[in-house]
Amino acid sequence: MQKEWFENENFWQDYAPVMFDESHWAEAHGVAQAVCSYAGLSKGAKILDAGCGPGRISVELALLGMDVTGVDIIQSELDAAEESAKDEGVSLTLKKADLRTFVEKEKYDLAVNLYTSFGYCDTKEDDILILNNIYESLKQGGYFVIETTSRESAILNFTSGEEFYKSGIKVNTDFSVKGLWEGLDSKWTLTLPDGKVIRHEFVQRLYSAAELKEILLSLGYSSVEGYGGYDKRPYNQNAATMVLIAKK
Repeated sequence: MQKEWFENENFWQDYAPVMFDESHWAEAHGVAQAVCSYAGLSKGAKILDAGCGPGRISVELALLGMDVTGVDIIQSELDAAEESAKDEGVSLTLKKADLRTFVEKEKYDLAVNLYTSFGYCDTKEDDILILNNIYESLKQGGYFVIETTSRESAILNFTSGEEFYKSGIKVNTDFSVKGLWEGLDSKWTLTLPDGKVIRHEFVQRLYSAAELKEILLSLGYSSVEGYGGYDKRPYNQNAATMVLIAKK
């Protein structure tokens, strides 16, 4: 299988301080509570955090008493998740795997893919393969929650670029539209405190809420609800993000 940019360990080590800053860690508890409430889970429920990264959500789910499996393709992210779990006194099952091939048949009560962790594969077929693998890993009656940038939210919030500082790092971004809003090309330049400059470019494939809902239904989900935030606000011009809740 073709190697993708997100399999590059150095990228995640360089960009982690920017992507997973204190504000994102602070909101994790509320997000964990929300996704558990969607599925009506009680303690001990089995949850798959598909693309768990440094364990931001996995740890909070475990603190709520859930049996959490975090899957990621980057070992350094899994190591960070394990360290965070130890610091909080909880246990996680962590697996290094590619979501394009990872399947555990009918094991989980809930699967989540959060914080815009979807749409980066080279082909749409690989995106759908990931969604299908998650579907196959859910128990009948289980739930899948995905939160990501949609085509609509990308249009509503589009900016050609900006400059800001996070964790002492100067960040310059440059964004452009790919095709007929099929994707968003992102160029990031980081200037570290020691003067070192790091550049990275990637494309995220964009799906409308209606399009992604239809894909999920075609995989076999019995229902898919869409919202503009974890608080279940309407998915309209005031949406903060796209949250889809699918039931198998």
